Amino acid sequence: MELALAPETLARWQFGITTVYHFLFVPLTISLAALTAGLQTAWVRTEKEKYLRATKFWGKLFLINIAMGVVTGIVQEFQFGMNWSDYSRFVGDIFGAPLAFEALLAFFFESTFIGLWIFGWDKLPKKLHLACIWMVSLGTFLSAYFILAANSWMQHPVGYRINESRGRAELTDFWAVLTQNTALSQAFHTLSASFLTGGAFMVGIAAFHLLRKKHVRVMKTSLRLGLVTVVVAGLLTAVSGDVLGKVMFKQQPMKMAAAEALWDGQSPAPFSVFAYGDVEKGHNSVAVEIPGLLSFLADDNFSSYVPGINDVNKAEQEKYGPGDYRPNIPVTFWGFRWMIGFGMTSFALGLAGLWFTRKKFLLPQHLRVGEDEVPHLVLFRNKALGPTLTTWYWRAAILTLGFPLLANSWGWIFTEMGRQPWVVYGVLRTGDAVSPGVSQGEVLTSMLTFTALYAILAVVEVKLLVKYVKAGPPELTEADLNPPTKIGGDSRDADKPMAFSY
Repeated sequence: MELALAPETLARWQFGITTVYHFLFVPLTISLAALTAGLQTAWVRTEKEKYLRATKFWGKLFLINIAMGVVTGIVQEFQFGMNWSDYSRFVGDIFGAPLAFEALLAFFFESTFIGLWIFGWDKLPKKLHLACIWMVSLGTFLSAYFILAANSWMQHPVGYRINESRGRAELTDFWAVLTQNTALSQAFHTLSASFLTGGAFMVGIAAFHLLRKKHVRVMKTSLRLGLVTVVVAGLLTAVSGDVLGKVMFKQQPMKMAAAEALWDGQSPAPFSVFAYGDVEKGHNSVAVEIPGLLSFLADDNFSSYVPGINDVNKAEQEKYGPGDYRPNIPVTFWGFRWMIGFGMTSFALGLAGLWFTRKKFLLPQHLRVGEDEVPHLVLFRNKALGPTLTTWYWRAAILTLGFPLLANSWGWIFTEMGRQPWVVYGVLRTGDAVSPGVSQGEVLTSMLTFTALYAILAVVEVKLLVKYVKAGPPELTEADLNPPTKIGGDSRDADKPMAFSY
């Protein structure tokens, strides 16, 4: 019991809870900012009302999401001073640099333009206002990249040296930290998965309204954009995952072996579809495998040798000293599969959705009535499959909005748990990074407090989202349709002198 409630274990639980909770908002923030910007661009170019209504609808959901993301992100960074002070002291010179850039450059850049976008609808010309949301989207990309660069350094430390006299790691090459292949491949994979998340979110909500035959014109557009985003992002997520897997194989062979429950090295090495075994004895009792596939995924060669858990553990004992360098094998193994399973399920539903809707927008002339009066089965019937199956599909599409969120959570659990017992791979063990002066009771109290607070925030977030999702796209006003032509002006008074109000 004492081991289970050790300060290190509790600190890891607290950080895990806050991190997974925070990352529910990050991919939606990244993707919804860009998708909202794309819809507003379509409105500026075409002046079609459906694009403006879609922009305002998805923009509102984006704002709710980013507000929660900012709050939880700030709390997450406090963790380094609360429970991980020895980590901060030892690697703060390196780890703090990209986080500082994220706060001072990306976050303030993003915050400035989001303010202009929120309050500039009736103050800024259309194109200038559009530029603001694109700057917000750029800010989300930069913010994500700097944070991923910091995390990538924990996975594969570069550009540093150990100052023995001061007992800490010091930065020697910031550019190497930002541009190493771990950071580039992880950013590629995370951004792709973010758009898979945003696309599925859009598909699920659009399907909800279309099944109710509400806001059809706006939701048809949103549905199509969401489906295309899911399919393209799903393909990119698979490609980037393959790239990241090859990097992981070279840099963290233990994580690769644990992800496949490969206990002893093999050539060729099989991909494990299902495995069950004895962790203490280090072997599988049951294994369903695809021969040679792991070798190909790791090294682009169906015959390559892949070291096993026992091999890597022995090698690390020789290199770093006595100890058990194996992560939690069941969590790593199943986390990897849940990540792939939930992500690719959304991709498959998106691909099916594109097939089902390939002709549904070509309505006959006599059915082109008011946008909320289009018959239900006309929207969802597919002659080859019949109305029952396709209607079932759209009901399933509503659920798909949650699948990438689960995939993202399991992906980060796999990434971080698979690195254990290292907090910085090969440099600093997790047990040596925890705050030495924080007691068991203090960590337990803060963990329970944050968990309860986040549960309350989750209820608030869900209620807000449900409220505005059900309300649907807003009706447009004359000011929406006729934005100013000059900064601070009104389109109806375009010929009057420009004035600023404070």
